[in-house]
Amino acid sequence: MSEYLFSSESVTEGHPDKVCDQIADAILDDILAADPQARVACEVMANTGLVFIFGEITTRHYCDMEGIARQVLRRIGYRHPLGFAADSCAVLTAVKEQSSDISGAVNSSVEQRSGAGLDPFDEQGAGDQGIMFGYACGESEPFFPGTWMPLPILLAHRLAMRLAQVRHEGRLPLLGPDGKTQVTLRYAGGRPAGLQSVLISTQHSADYDYDQMRRDLLGEVLVPVLPAALLPGEDCAKLDFLCNPSGKFIKGGPEADSGLTGRKLIVDTYGGSARHGGGSFSGKDPSKVDRSANYFARYVAKQLVAAGAAERLELQISYAIGRARPMSFAVECFGSNHVPLEKIVSFLSSGEVFDFRPRAIIEKLELLKCAYGPTASYGHFGRTDLELPWERLDRVDAVKQALGL
Repeated sequence: MSEYLFSSESVTEGHPDKVCDQIADAILDDILAADPQARVACEVMANTGLVFIFGEITTRHYCDMEGIARQVLRRIGYRHPLGFAADSCAVLTAVKEQSSDISGAVNSSVEQRSGAGLDPFDEQGAGDQGIMFGYACGESEPFFPGTWMPLPILLAHRLAMRLAQVRHEGRLPLLGPDGKTQVTLRYAGGRPAGLQSVLISTQHSADYDYDQMRRDLLGEVLVPVLPAALLPGEDCAKLDFLCNPSGKFIKGGPEADSGLTGRKLIVDTYGGSARHGGGSFSGKDPSKVDRSANYFARYVAKQLVAAGAAERLELQISYAIGRARPMSFAVECFGSNHVPLEKIVSFLSSGEVFDFRPRAIIEKLELLKCAYGPTASYGHFGRTDLELPWERLDRVDAVKQALGL
């Protein structure tokens, strides 16, 4: 289509599902800081007055899960004694060790057991089977250089971040922690041509006048974030802006809706612009390819697009549990490639520049040294506010040389 609309959504750090993701990753960070070889698959559920932490964790480190959960809730802003609050909610735990069947497959790969794996990177197998996707495109570069992301999800994230920022700074103190944003962008000729609409649903105090809140959000949230070049007449006031279309949003967070880890996968990745393999990130150590291989797929896709191999590129890789080497590679460039797809796939399969084995990924991206908590809200990709190793552009020249660009 020459012209079409596309929408993406984001949620604030106070959204019930994101509350759970942040608690899970805070627990992961605490454990990995003391025991980098730990195996962590932490899940969290939240509801009115309750946080439930469960999953499989094998570690030598004592982790104060309850204390960490309450600390995360305080930081987000859940302090009010009614409904859901850091110091009054119940925190329950039900954690067991990782299955020996899984740990055996991870610690000794199929290649190593068969005698074929003499390379040290063959010693660690994938923590599970699965398909992982990485994606990058250049449409955000004119507006937010260095991001290489679909523009709708990038704008939705930045609006959600701004909602939290003005609340924490006291600029709009009548806002609550829970909220959602949604951006609809108009495309022409495959490129962003303008903002069609913006939707913000935000928790608020009962005595916050609606018209005043809408004016405040326009001035304090939309204007600082949205590029003027995308606005009708370069004026936010002319934009189709929906504010709390349900009418009011007083009760929010886990008091209003249950939360669960891994339920915002599209928010975490590309806002629907690319496919998703289904595995969540939060609460998982990097031996889980759900996390590490998705990060590496993004890293590789970003290098390829930045190198000029394509204007949009989606990479799929697949793994088998206990096997170090990927089962398959697939590349889709949506007709934007400047190199034959077969050549790109052959290049990736060769391992000439990028090694997709789990141990190699962990070492290359320094995934045992990362702090994962900050990624648990506002997306894992395209972040310029965080120093994320999978967002580095450090292999562009090598890609250019290998593909003759």
